[in-house]
Formats: sequence, structure tokens, C-alpha cells
Amino acid sequence: MQNKCRFLWQALLLTGVSMLLRSVGVSAQVIIASKIGAEAVGVSSLISGVGGFAITLALSGIQLGCTRLVSEALGMKDTPLVHRTLRCAIAHALAFGCLSCIILLLGAPLIGRFWLRDIRTLPSLRILALTLPFISLASCFSGYFVAVRRVYKSACIQVIEEILRIGCTLFLLNRMVSKGLESALLALALSSAIADISSGCVLYVLYRHDRRRHFPTVIAAKASPSYASVGRKLLSITMPVAIATYARSGLITLEHMLIPIGLQQFGHSHGDALAAYGIVHSMALPVVLFPSALLGAFAGLLIPEITEAHVRGEYTQIRGMMGRVFSLTLLYAIGTSGIIIAFSYELGSFLYHSWEAAECIRLLAPLIPIMYLDSATDAMLKGLGEQIYSMKVNIIDASVSVLLVWILIPSLGVMGYIITIYVTELLNAALSIVRLLNISKLTPHVIKWVAKPLLSIVGATCITRLLYTLLPAVLTPPEHILALVFLICVALFLYAILLFITGGIQKRDVVWLRSFLYSDKECRLSLK
Repeated sequence: MQNKCRFLWQALLLTGVSMLLRSVGVSAQVIIASKIGAEAVGVSSLISGVGGFAITLALSGIQLGCTRLVSEALGMKDTPLVHRTLRCAIAHALAFGCLSCIILLLGAPLIGRFWLRDIRTLPSLRILALTLPFISLASCFSGYFVAVRRVYKSACIQVIEEILRIGCTLFLLNRMVSKGLESALLALALSSAIADISSGCVLYVLYRHDRRRHFPTVIAAKASPSYASVGRKLLSITMPVAIATYARSGLITLEHMLIPIGLQQFGHSHGDALAAYGIVHSMALPVVLFPSALLGAFAGLLIPEITEAHVRGEYTQIRGMMGRVFSLTLLYAIGTSGIIIAFSYELGSFLYHSWEAAECIRLLAPLIPIMYLDSATDAMLKGLGEQIYSMKVNIIDASVSVLLVWILIPSLGVMGYIITIYVTELLNAALSIVRLLNISKLTPHVIKWVAKPLLSIVGATCITRLLYTLLPAVLTPPEHILALVFLICVALFLYAILLFITGGIQKRDVVWLRSFLYSDKECRLSLK
């Protein structure tokens, strides 16, 4: 656990860089669409849908399995077990990656002709198939770096991979797009292949160097588990996750097929149905979920932390850690939700020039605390070995979603889809949080975790909106985006002040956060 806090600070910085790159990626997509046209974008989306299923099979839960088992071996200080676990994890990744590759290579003609109904997709599908083993191995190595608390290495590679993907895409499109749609699709596929294969190879080199440095080969003890035992345990972790992913992916695909159909039954034309679906799913939801990227790295880091503490039987430390996670997640999520609600119309106008998008953003923003807390809760459950329970909850969530889409959208239209999102997110979060509280025996502090942040953000946004109202000529969106950014910063500043006034943040919380970022020893003591 050495240098853990310094590492977490680096992870925070890299998460900010990833958010910036995500914004750059969206801008690149706009440029790509202008180069290849609407038809090619549509066919590319179909290829991506097939690729999603193939990648799901290739991964099959390997990152979680590698993270958990390596964390357990580290908790027992068993270096030979670390080596055996890593060999089994690599074998797992290669097996499922190659299996997915073979299936897609053999099935590409049938998929292209009968499912996608466009033979021009065949070269792209075959190129995608060849990248699957590399994608699976990269996921395995990323799981290793999470377990050993050096996730910044894989995060750096992800950043470089995205830059390489965008650069290759623009370079190849400039030379191939004039040759027709098939060449444009081939340029996109080649760009992704170059990025994915390069990322997998570099991660392998980093993994080998890191393993030799920190886990030199030693003679295994007689009591050390055999390869067969480690392999069975790995499959017991990955297979529930994989099966849940397979089932949920299929249900989500079915749901997305039913939504436009239901909107047409409600009375929309085919084009209007697709537009309404796009506003909610491709415009409003990305805005609502974008700030969650800041929590993503820390949610993944919770798994090895909680796993090691669980192996050592340090249940008091686990409860302390969970309490901090609940508190900080809700502080961040409630503040984010309040900001987006207060400025939803300005954000929708600036980003999309659409009142409908702004209205959907406003309707979905109250769900942000539930969504973000559910993600953190899911990570903590996996750290405690509750991945099978999480699998069941995710399948129930997806099944209820399909049922509600089928029932509500034909009679309520877009509002039926909004209601479906609310019901399924609340159901998923409730089942996960109740399970976690029962296992950990953690006592929730509703006043501090929820009421005080809620009161603070309401006060902060009301004061800020008052300033906005008093200066309408200067702060009219979307032309004055800098003024809007300034108001959001003012609201966040007022939110922080009101949190101190109400006691939502106390002096000991600041001391804990500083020790968490700068001192391993103080950090560990403060968690207990």
C-alpha cells in the first residue's frame, strides 16, 4: 500500500485529462461525420453494434477477475500465488479473445449479408475480429495495474490510445474517403485496429517490466493453490460477470429496438421517433453522465482496497472507507445535479441549440445522485465478492426496462422512456445499497450525506440564478458561454461555503482529504 495516496492524486489528474480527451473525441466525431456523410455514419454504427457484442465475449469479466484475485494474493503476501493468478488470467484473456475472433471471422459473411445487409461491412468486421485478442489482453493487464495500485500506467496508455485513434482516423480518412463508402469504413476500422493493437502491446511491455520489478520469481510453497484451483476461482468470478454482460447486452439491444417502435405507436413518424429517441439517449444522457467520469477511476480503485481489507478481516476499516465513499459521492453528485438543473436550458441551448434537449436534461438531472451512488456501490460490492448479486440486479434492471418500454412508450411517448429510466435506476440502486448496508453493517447518516448537501446546493443555485436574472443583457446564452461558466463557478463556490456553514463538510473532513492525498500513513489512520 506504499505511495497509495500519491497514486490516487495522479489518478485524479489523469481522470481530468480523460474528460478533456472525451470532449476532444466528441469534436472529432463531428469532423468525421462531415467527411464521410450520414450513410457511412449509420453503417459504422451498425458495425459498432456488432463489435460491442464481440468485445463483450472477448473480455468476459477478465479485468474484474484479475483485479480481485491479484488483490487477494497481495493481501495474503503470497508472491507465487500472484504469478499463478496472472498466468491463469492471461490464459483466460487469450482463450476468450481468440474465441471471439474466430466466431466473428467465420460469421462475418453472414452478419454482413443478412444482419447488416451491406457487404461493404465485411472488411471492417474482419479487421475488428483481429483486434479482439489484443483488447482482451489489454483489459487483463489493466486489471493487474488496478490491483497493484499503479493504474496510472494503464490510464496513460488509454490517453495515448485515444490520441492515436483520432490522429489515425483523420489521417486515413483524408486519403481514403474519396474512394467511396467502403474505403471510409475501412479507414475507421484500420484506425481503431492500430490504436487497440498498439495499446495491447505497450501494456504487455509495461506489465512485464512491472512484474519483474515488484514480483520476482520465487519457489512456490507447498500450500500454495494449484493452477487448477486458481483457474476455477478465476472462472467463478468472471463467468457470472460475463453471463450478466451477455444477458444485459442482449436486453439493452432489444430495448433500443423497441423504443423507436413504441414512439411510432404513440403517433410519431419514423423520422420523429428516431429524433425523439436521439434527444434523450444521445443528447441528454451524455450531459447527465459526463461528470461521472471524475468518479470512474476512484470507483475502480475501491475494488482492490476493499478486497484486501476484506481478506485481512478489517471490517472497521471497510465501514470507515464505505462511509467516506457514500459521503463524498453524494456531495459531488448532489452538487452536480443541482448545477445541471439550474442551468439545464442554458446548457441545452449552448450544446445543441435545442429546447427539447434542454428539457430532457432538466428531467434527468435529479437522477444524478442515484446514478453516481449506484456506480460506487456496485464497485464496493464487487470488492466484497458480491459480483453474482450484482449480476442478478443488472439482469433484473434490464428486464424491467424492456417490460416498461414495451408497456409505457406506446401510451406515453418520450415521457414513458423517462419514467422507465427513473424506475430502473431507482430499483437498481435500492437493491444494491440495501445489500451493501446489510453486509457491512454501515449506519447511513441521511442528514449529513443528503439533507445538508441538498440544502446547500439549493441555496447556492438560487443565489446564482438571482445574479443571472439581475444581469440578463450580459449573461444571455449561448453567445456568452464564458459568462455561463463563470456563473457555474460562482454556484460551486457558494455550494462549498454553504456546506461548511451547514456542517456538510467539517474541518476533520478537510484534514482527512489532505492526508488522503499526501500521506499514506495519515490516510490509513483516518480511514479507520
